[in-house]
Amino acid sequence: MKKIIAIIVALVLVLSFAACGKKAADSKTVKVGASITPHAEILREAAKLLEKEGIKLEVVEYTDYVQPNTAVEDGSLDANYFQHTPYLNTFNAENKTHLVSVGSIHYEPFGIYAGKVKALADLPDGAKIGVPNDGSNETRALLLLQQEGIIQLKDGIDAASNATKLDVVENPKNIEIVEMEAAQISKALTDLDFGVINGNYALQAGLNAGTDALAVEDASGSGAQTYANILCVKEGREKDEAILALFKALTSPEVKEYINNTYQGAVVPIF
Repeated sequence: MKKIIAIIVALVLVLSFAACGKKAADSKTVKVGASITPHAEILREAAKLLEKEGIKLEVVEYTDYVQPNTAVEDGSLDANYFQHTPYLNTFNAENKTHLVSVGSIHYEPFGIYAGKVKALADLPDGAKIGVPNDGSNETRALLLLQQEGIIQLKDGIDAASNATKLDVVENPKNIEIVEMEAAQISKALTDLDFGVINGNYALQAGLNAGTDALAVEDASGSGAQTYANILCVKEGREKDEAILALFKALTSPEVKEYINNTYQGAVVPIF
């Protein structure tokens, strides 16, 4: 009888260890690079849903637009979430990387923010306006300045272009367009008359496109889709089970509600 009990106990222990081992084997960790605001915050909301599926989300925060892409390319990150497709395409072309979009998640309206001058109506002759110095975001900034009648660009410049200040053909106020690192514009507002700032960097600086911007992109235009922020992976990983689970979580009703309630128009879900 004792032998039978011992055998049963041994079998129970073996089955328990096997179950634990299977659970450990089934668990996954997805490592994702993101801008601090709003991307990392949105990812942490999605992590609550992934946890129910046995997937752990590790979020690595970045303050620039280069490292999270190089980290996905070299495999130290599984994915990143911070950029739109025009920037991704430019980055691939300039760096010979192999990064692709899994899908679109949200749109951040680009805005013009006050620096030394507090209203666009008071735009002085020779005003200094800061714009991002990377191709796709500079195009976006210049198109917003054109939208507001401050400059006129060459014919044919649209959201898919890579425009610079050299593409300005009319500048009636003789403004000085100051090309600078996107992350630095909000910090330089005290030295600029106005700054054209990416949505995530505006949020990090305590600015909200819905309440603080003097002008924002027309949300009914092509910009919302063209500049939608995407989940990005290295080519060949688009169909990975864990990546698809992450994208599903990021485009869930729960995350949509979180975005709408948290950012009040500064971040707009497009799913």
